[in-house]
Amino acid sequence: MYMVESKAGAIACMMFSLFFLGTFPALLTLLERRGRLPQHTYLDYSITSFLAAVVFALTLGEMGNSSQDSPNFIQQLFQDNLPSVMFAMAGGVTLSIGNLLAQYAWAFVGLSVTKVISCSIVVVIGTTVNYFLDDKINKAEILFPGVACFLIAAFLGSIVHSSNMADNDLKLKSSPANFEEPNETKISLISNMVESTNLESAAYSSRKAKAGTADFLVQLENRRSIKVFGKSTLIGLCLTFFSAVSISLFSPAFNLATNDQWHTLDDDVPHLTVYTAFFYLSVSCFFIAVILNVVFLYICPSQE
Repeated sequence: MYMVESKAGAIACMMFSLFFLGTFPALLTLLERRGRLPQHTYLDYSITSFLAAVVFALTLGEMGNSSQDSPNFIQQLFQDNLPSVMFAMAGGVTLSIGNLLAQYAWAFVGLSVTKVISCSIVVVIGTTVNYFLDDKINKAEILFPGVACFLIAAFLGSIVHSSNMADNDLKLKSSPANFEEPNETKISLISNMVESTNLESAAYSSRKAKAGTADFLVQLENRRSIKVFGKSTLIGLCLTFFSAVSISLFSPAFNLATNDQWHTLDDDVPHLTVYTAFFYLSVSCFFIAVILNVVFLYICPSQE
């Protein structure tokens, strides 16, 4: 099993992780704004994550010699480590639900505001819980001032969201349609102002409005798969909050799965490796995503 054993290697892994964590929400948001249903997008995301976990487990997780203290992936599948497996799978459930909620929050609140608020809450809750799980090995006087900065960022993100909504309302009121009409009339006017689209099979409108204008907002609303005009702004903030709380529980669960701070394993049973824990996490994440998205596709009302 391959392990990163130097600080430089760990920092490099963190930098790559931050890059990919900052990239995938932008790609998912772009797909939603182009009319792709979030259920389809998230199913693709979950399948890819599961396949990546399998590839990592069967390559890096099987690299080198296996021992009792550091077993390879296949060997660890047959060990008596059910409590740690359950922690890893619980982390997958919370991560899947949180990311699914985040997809809808991005539509209602916007990517920049959602990520600021959700990531700040994730850092505050996740860091605090892991600090106590790891028996306070880090210096609180250095750690928690940074956490406080993220908490401030969460409040500032909420203020930015309120300001953006007020600005958009002002733009829409000055547009050719009367956006002070009831919601049903408002949506009807939006549909008539731009060329009709057919969600995932839709082509772009030939008339592209300038970004930030009322026409741009109307074109975006008509093209996107999640319709947000006429919806309460509180919906987006609630989705963001619950998404952040759910995602923040993933890190402590993964920590418990790999380090067993609660001593749920027998003394002769080694802790889960990161590859094995990630595999079980991805399995539960995949199955939860399939169940929820199939429900949203065929039972819940359409977003249109």
